[in-house]
Amino acid sequence: MFWKRKGKKQDGDAAAAESGGVTTATADEKDAGPDRPAGPAEAEATPTKAEPAAGTERPAGERTEAAGAAAETADAGTGADGTDSAESAAGTSVEDATAEENAKDADGASQTEPAGARDDSAIQLVRTSGVLHVDGEDFDVVSNTWIVQADDDGVIVVDPAHDAAAILEAVGEREIYLVACTNGYNNHIGAAVEVAARDEAPIALHPRELRSWRKVHGVEARPEMEVEGGGQLEVGDLELDVLPTPGTSPGSVSYYIPELGAVFSGDILLAGRLGTVGEGYVDYTTQLASVGEILLSLPPDTRVLPDSGDETTVAAESKNFDDWVSAD
Repeated sequence: MFWKRKGKKQDGDAAAAESGGVTTATADEKDAGPDRPAGPAEAEATPTKAEPAAGTERPAGERTEAAGAAAETADAGTGADGTDSAESAAGTSVEDATAEENAKDADGASQTEPAGARDDSAIQLVRTSGVLHVDGEDFDVVSNTWIVQADDDGVIVVDPAHDAAAILEAVGEREIYLVACTNGYNNHIGAAVEVAARDEAPIALHPRELRSWRKVHGVEARPEMEVEGGGQLEVGDLELDVLPTPGTSPGSVSYYIPELGAVFSGDILLAGRLGTVGEGYVDYTTQLASVGEILLSLPPDTRVLPDSGDETTVAAESKNFDDWVSAD
């Protein structure tokens, strides 16, 4: 799967140029889809959005292919159903991507920590708190939502969790090009519909996560995009490789952006440990394979940005992998 998207402003500029007699592309290039934006937008312009162009199937980048075959097998062989989930929101905070975990005061409200050593304006973190229901139990969670600057005008929102208002406040006047969900648990999709609706952005989710999705959002609000491992999304100036990483859920995926040296791992890999659902593993063996064969095959300095807790790197987690194998 290949999908391309840019803001309406760039599409409008291209149309105006064409109507004025300026040739901006050959006929073949126009058939292939819209060009990516060539330069910064004017400061006073209001960001808008274009409908996604029809694309043709194309494999992901080299790093995805190098990792791909074994985890595709794991994706196809995992048959676990998504667990029940419910949406709830409480305190929120907005941070840079390298900020430390929010401290909680006596009343349980989130507090904003200073930015970390790396000043990265391209990736922003919003933490919101809520309740996850799994197998009849309630778990208080603090979830990470990542806002990625796709170009001068727009962003990608990864795993919009509990509080749409807090996420939209962090996005501000920028246009939302895409809402990308790593799986269907409510701490990944709870605010997806409301966040996407503001700019009529599509929501991306693996089709095997639709059962979990329907438990949160019903059958009418269906994700517009079905993503699978090996796909590639071109959004603004960025390319996202869709990596198949099942284990915590049957259709879990990770989104790798080579230009930023970052992978959004959802709950499959956290800092210092494999992710759990509630307090337990869903399919430890499959999850271990997804981490070892897919995520840890990325360049060592790749930032791993999970659905909760602190960020980490491929190099740091590679040191832990043998311990996880022996615990299997």
